[in-house]
Parts: sequence; C-alpha cells; structure tokens
Amino acid sequence: MNDLFRKIAPVADELGRLFAEQGHELALVGGPVRDFLLGRIGNDLDLTTDAHPGRVLEIVRDWADSVWTIGIDFGTVGLRKGSWLIEITTYRSESYDPKSRKPEVMYGETLEADLERRDFAVNAMAVRLPGHEFVDPYGGMDDLRAKVLRTPGTPERSFDDDPLRMLRAARFASQLGFAVDGHAVSAMSAMADRIEIVSAERIRDELDKLICGLYPREGLRLLVETGLAAHVLPELPKLRLEIDEHHRHKDVYEHSLTVLDQAIAQEEDGKPDRILRWAAIMHDIGKPKTRRHEAGGRVSFHHHEVVGAQMTKKRMTELKFPKDVVADVSQLVELHLRFHGYGTGEWTDSAVRRYVRDAGHLLDRLHKLTRADCTTRNKRKASALSRTYDQLEERIAKLAEEEELAKIRPELDGNAIQRVLGVGPGPIVGQAYKFLLELRLDKGMIGEEAATEALLEWARSNDLGT
Repeated sequence: MNDLFRKIAPVADELGRLFAEQGHELALVGGPVRDFLLGRIGNDLDLTTDAHPGRVLEIVRDWADSVWTIGIDFGTVGLRKGSWLIEITTYRSESYDPKSRKPEVMYGETLEADLERRDFAVNAMAVRLPGHEFVDPYGGMDDLRAKVLRTPGTPERSFDDDPLRMLRAARFASQLGFAVDGHAVSAMSAMADRIEIVSAERIRDELDKLICGLYPREGLRLLVETGLAAHVLPELPKLRLEIDEHHRHKDVYEHSLTVLDQAIAQEEDGKPDRILRWAAIMHDIGKPKTRRHEAGGRVSFHHHEVVGAQMTKKRMTELKFPKDVVADVSQLVELHLRFHGYGTGEWTDSAVRRYVRDAGHLLDRLHKLTRADCTTRNKRKASALSRTYDQLEERIAKLAEEEELAKIRPELDGNAIQRVLGVGPGPIVGQAYKFLLELRLDKGMIGEEAATEALLEWARSNDLGT
C-alpha cells in the first residue's frame, strides 16, 4: 500500500488486532481505501466486520474514547479514537421493496459478499486488518486508473437494490471527475423513476454533495441527460426549453451552468459555498413560468426573480433543507436582478442603502452572484458591466465607512419614540420606527434633534395628537 496508509495504520492495526483477538475479521473499506489510493486522506475511517453490532460494541467499548449507536439499526457503530472518526459496519446487503422508502438490512458472512453489494467498483476495495491484505475482487483499481464508475455487478441489479446509487453516480462524477460507465448510464435512464421511493432527506444529501463537488456541472448534466433530474430537481431540465432574452446562449440551462462555474471561480479559501452554488443553479428557474413573447420576436421573463424565489423555497423545503439555507438561497434568487436597475450609476445613496439593507448578511454572496450572472460573449459589454459593479461596490464601501451601513438603525429607538410621542408600547411605535428607518435610508445620519423634529412632524401629519 502507498505511504499514506502509514498514517492510518497505527489506529487501524490496533483495532484490527483487537477484533482478531476476539475471533473476528476487520477491514478498511470503501471511500477511505479509494481516497488514499488517489493520494488523499481525511480523518474518517470506514471499517467492516463479520461481528454483529452488539458484539462490536462489546469489543470497542473500553478502547474507544466515545461510542455512538445512531446507525445501529443499519448495522453501524460509530466511535472516536483521538482525532479519528470511525464507523464499523457489519457485513451486510441491503435492498428496497418496490413500495418501500426504507432499505431492508440483512447481515452477510464474508468480506467479498459485502463488497459485491457496494455501489461502484472503486468503492468495493478493502484492506484486511491488521495484515494489510489488499482485496479487490471487482477491478476497482483498474477503474480508478481509468477514472470510471462501474457497478460491481449488473447496474440494473445494483440500482434496483438501492435506487439512490443512481444519484451517487452523479455525485461521484462531480466529486471525482470520473466518467460513468455506459451500461450504468443506460440503466440510470431506464430506471430513473425508481428514485421516487427514496426519501427526500437522502436525495437532498446526495444533491448537496454533488453541488459542492469539484465538477458539479458534470454531475448535473448526468442527472438531466438520464432523466433523474426530472424526479429530484425538475426545475433544472425545464430550463432547456427556454431561450434567454439576449439570445446569446443555447438555452437558459446552459447559461445557468455557466453562472455556476463563474460563481465557483469567485469562492475563497478553496471551500465550496453551498448557498452561493445553489443560488447560481436556481437563479433563473422562474423563467419558464414567466416567459412571454413580445413584439419583434423578443422574449421577456418579467418578475422571474420573484417567481423563481418562490419556486426555490418550495423545492428546497420539499427536499428538507434547513430553514436558514432555504431562506438564504431564496433571497439571493429574488435579489439577483436588483443591480440591473442601477444603470450607469443613477441610484441615489438611499437606493444603495436599500440594496445593502435588503441583502443583509448575503451582500458578499449577492456581489458574487451578480458578477457570475454576466455570461455575455460581448467583451465590451461584459467589461462595462464589471466596471459599473465595481463602482457600486465602491459606493457601498464608502457609505459603510461613513455610517456603518450594515448596521443601519433609526436614530431614535423604541424607548425614545415612546418618550417623544408620549405613547406606550403598541402599533404606533412600530409605524414610527419604520418611518424613521426610511428617513435614515433616505437622508443618512441627520442627528437626534432633527430626527425628533421629523418624528413629531410625522405624528402631526398622521393626526396622532402630539
């Protein structure tokens, strides 16, 4: 095995000897084996054994720093040893009843049989512990060299046993940059509707990992071309039918993939920004519903950002994404066109303040999404748009420096409003607060005395009796 295995060996061999002393087999398996053969390694180890979960608990209880049993119904015991996070799963096979959303787990007896039920040959390699015997009965090493994803058995049987593997094919295409074997692609196309029995949570997890991969465009293309996207993210393939209003892209689908690429190019620290990526791929999904044919052969998509935000919220909620993720992605979709009202810099300072206020904590991502959304091939126009956005960012920075723009508040708080107006808590205070906030956005800082006078004038004009 290569040198990277030396980092795993101490803890893996110690655990392997512990199992051997108790008369059980243990092997490093799946993703960690694949990854160290690819020259990378993390702190997560997947192990498999002939010992049943209860026996695994007995063996590791005094050895591990901590143990958890959240996956024990599926044959998995989790534990931590130092900085290592380890999952030990009993040899098993699992399959779905055609009408069930939950896999049926059955324990197996041999390592080779356990490897056969795994999703792809590159994930069906193992290293026996503590002896370091490399086990590769299905040609995973050859597939790794060829950068191909192929099922150990027939893809039809594999995908029928666990339909989620079809999404995993697209996810690994995104994460590893591997091509999917032609037979597997054909099976995915023929069996796409089988994905309907898989839970929304499992689908969400695969889609999220795909979006955050190194090559998400490839994974998304595979979903669309096989018809899987029509079941798990139907808004995406529908974009292929809509030519954008500038007629500069094959279709809005291709434009969206390009926006995703350009958003990724702006990420920092080499870390995927899932909020930005999801917003990039979803930003134009409202176009099919808002498409209108105009005079002169033009096509419009008025208010597609508002419709798209609603559709994004609905889809991501159905996929069981956390509420904060749904809210952030939806808000970016709704705001992604706001900059185009800026023209060549005609916005007043109050309009700039509103832009910042509405974006809130998403302002930096909105900057990136707006820039990514420029996919014109006209270099002169692209350069002009970029310069204009540079100017907007400069104005935002200047205003922020002058008045801490991101923390805009009225110059009188709720207590001061009650004191000035001589009222107690109630709706009038809220109305007054909103008035003062708009005043602050329009005029900037005018001082507490001027704000008080403006509040009194507002109250008199609204017959509030002050």
